[in-house]
Amino acid sequence: MRYCSRCIYSELVPNISFDDSGVCNYCSQIDQLKQEYKTGTEEGKILLNNIVKKIKQDGRSLEYDCVVGISGGTDSSYLLHWAKENCLRPLAVHYDNTWNSTVATQNIRKLTKCLNVDLYTHVVNNKEMDDIYRAFIMANVPAIDVPTDLALTEIMYRAASKYKVKYILEGHSFIAEGVSPTDYSYFDGKYIESIHNMYGSMPMITYPNMKILKFLYWVLFKRIKKIRPLWYINYSKKNAMNILAKHYDWEYYGGHHLENIITAFSHGYHNPVKFKIDQRNNSISASVRTGLISRDQGIKMYSKPPKFDSNILDYTIDRLGLNKTELETIMTSENKNWYDYSSSKKTFELLRPLFFILTKYNLVPKSFYLKYCFPIERQ
Repeated sequence: MRYCSRCIYSELVPNISFDDSGVCNYCSQIDQLKQEYKTGTEEGKILLNNIVKKIKQDGRSLEYDCVVGISGGTDSSYLLHWAKENCLRPLAVHYDNTWNSTVATQNIRKLTKCLNVDLYTHVVNNKEMDDIYRAFIMANVPAIDVPTDLALTEIMYRAASKYKVKYILEGHSFIAEGVSPTDYSYFDGKYIESIHNMYGSMPMITYPNMKILKFLYWVLFKRIKKIRPLWYINYSKKNAMNILAKHYDWEYYGGHHLENIITAFSHGYHNPVKFKIDQRNNSISASVRTGLISRDQGIKMYSKPPKFDSNILDYTIDRLGLNKTELETIMTSENKNWYDYSSSKKTFELLRPLFFILTKYNLVPKSFYLKYCFPIERQ
């Protein structure tokens, strides 16, 4: 088995390649992002300070000057703390997919109360959301939790538009989380709709889908920008958790993206058992790259199976109206992926010159441009 000489990504990772030094293309991509955003440097701090000044200036006459998406997890919680620490006036936005863990819900309440931040929440109909997740499981694709990611994006745009805010802050860090292969986490509105049309049993009414025309409406006509402050700083998830626990009585929820039960099922059971996808390699590789652990330690950690609470499995199949026999049939069915269903991927590729320009103006994240706007070799 061939591994990257700098992280723990192996030749099994989709679309991986290695240079003459044995460094994988994902590490090289992170190097490029660090160089572009001057991550963790004095220059990066200046760039981010200038962005903060512009947000304050553009929002000086508004009730809020930015929108911050919050899930109750580490990164989004720390971002809300960071926004207030930098004297911004954020509106916290939460998409409630009705699968929140109790800890995540309490974390959101604690932070918004302590920071005196208003909370804008969109609660989807639970039966409707369950129908969407069940459709994704029936479709035999990985990353069944991606409808939540798209819905949060749409809700943040809606909230920003409602209050005339021009900036959305997102709590993503390529330093702490690494770069996930597109095949592990692809989503767009057309893709979600195509799977639901095929396997769903009720209409999507309260689910806030966002197809490409709506996406372009937000970025081209509303001109709402997306900023990822953690891309500019030397962000440490461990330090962030310590700060949050100390100041807000914030609680850890047990693992990467496990603040939501459906995501815990996806990452802890569905992906590793059905697809042999263990997304711990993203965060473990990130820890190796930053020197928090050695490469040998990372490989050893990754060789152990992910921890998974069997109660989550029982809860999920019961709530989705499945029994263990039906689930076993699904888990052993032929695996599929995003390219087996209708999507907007080809359109994103055709519009690559446009998205390149939009990236330069912070109207779409650089990660979107890199992951969605280039052809991908099917595995």
